[in-house]
Amino acid sequence: MQRWWFLAMLLIFTSCQYFLSSEEQTQRLVNEKLMAIDWNDVHQYPLFEECDEMAPKPQQRICFEQQMLRRFVEAFSDTVYEVEEEFKDTLFVDFEVDEDGFVNITEIEENNAIERVVPGFRDEIRKRFKDLTVFPAQKEGIKVKIKFRLPIVLDTEN
Repeated sequence: MQRWWFLAMLLIFTSCQYFLSSEEQTQRLVNEKLMAIDWNDVHQYPLFEECDEMAPKPQQRICFEQQMLRRFVEAFSDTVYEVEEEFKDTLFVDFEVDEDGFVNITEIEENNAIERVVPGFRDEIRKRFKDLTVFPAQKEGIKVKIKFRLPIVLDTEN
């Protein structure tokens, strides 16, 4: 009988949950949940009005990228650059969409060849995209920042 009593007491006192306060238990559960979240992925990409928020994630991303490129083309559709030589190169522009949906240019790759052929092009990009907004990305139902890179191909041959 004493062995059973000793075993029962041992099980009661070795159980960690009996010693944790409800606050500690809640914090432990929150920490476990945070560790399970994939912080490198979002549940919903930033969206323009033309994009379907109920579409699967891959389609949301494609729609966002296509609409972003369309806006880039529209922003420069009235601009004509005259160049003296044929030229084809790619310029990478890094954007950030913040929690409020404002699209900010964080960096434009330095490209001396493009700057030589089209001086001030980087400044023109910044000027034309300063007021762009979208519906922000979401993670677990919370609006989050997201960064992305847009390749801009300049081709004077076509």
